[in-house]
Amino acid sequence: MGTFNPVQLSSIELFCKAAELGSFTAAAESLGLTPASVSRSIKRLEERLGTRLFSRTTRSVRLTHEGDLYRQECQRALEQIAEVERAITGNQKVPSGLLRISVGTLYANYRLLPLLPRFTEAYPQVNLELSLSNRVVDLVDEGFDLAIRLGTPRDSRLIAHQLEDASVGIFATPAYLARKGIPRSLEELAGHDRIQFVLPSTGRSMPWIFRDREGREIDYTFRSRLRVLDDALGCISWCAAGGGLFQIYHFIAEPAVGRGELVEVLQDYGGRSRPFSIIYPQNRHLSARVRAFVDFMLATLRQERGRPASPRP
Repeated sequence: MGTFNPVQLSSIELFCKAAELGSFTAAAESLGLTPASVSRSIKRLEERLGTRLFSRTTRSVRLTHEGDLYRQECQRALEQIAEVERAITGNQKVPSGLLRISVGTLYANYRLLPLLPRFTEAYPQVNLELSLSNRVVDLVDEGFDLAIRLGTPRDSRLIAHQLEDASVGIFATPAYLARKGIPRSLEELAGHDRIQFVLPSTGRSMPWIFRDREGREIDYTFRSRLRVLDDALGCISWCAAGGGLFQIYHFIAEPAVGRGELVEVLQDYGGRSRPFSIIYPQNRHLSARVRAFVDFMLATLRQERGRPASPRP
């Protein structure tokens, strides 16, 4: 297709406006041009690409399948250019606009949502849209600005910053332990009701993780008659109702422990944790609102752990 030039960028802008309005005439009027000039520009673009972007009739124009794919990518590119221009000219010193975040239900309800009022108060011009789901989303294809997920992604298209290593423990209600007894070793777990979470991404049960008295790491796998699919919130509610033992993050269990509603057992086998990361596409210009949210989360969680906040790399 040759070297890209500013004339092609102008043609792309005209194309996106015509696609948005569904009319060459309307696009021309909105941009102060003649319909003929818009039509010629888009025709040159189609010739350069070697494909038809619009199906034309005497009354209307409609995007072809190829045209719709091209529009999606061009719109993203134009938005990135606008973000860069705002950053360079200083027009986005104050974070603003829509911030779309994907986060798992467990972390959202017990960690993120309690922190958000502080963020929205600090950044009143940022609009938040949250998707609370344990489904692994494609940030680029689905238009999310960032996500918070368990683990560290292997996708080279993504930048990841670890938010925290969340320690875990085995918990049950006092009533359950009075009825079934307190387990003192991993071998005794077989005689207990163990609530099991099945990962939606793999269909496999999440193992419980331990460290034995010699410091060796143990991934404890088992088959239970008590299983929850898709959402670990159900496991926590089941455990809190006295249904059995469940491995829970300490940041979730601590308030219930303080109220006497849950008790931690097998603490001699504790010391393991799982990492949570905040991720975003590396090929996007980092907008002021994304940068503000990432910095807010890193600083807030580091302060909670009693460590000084360091700037985001």
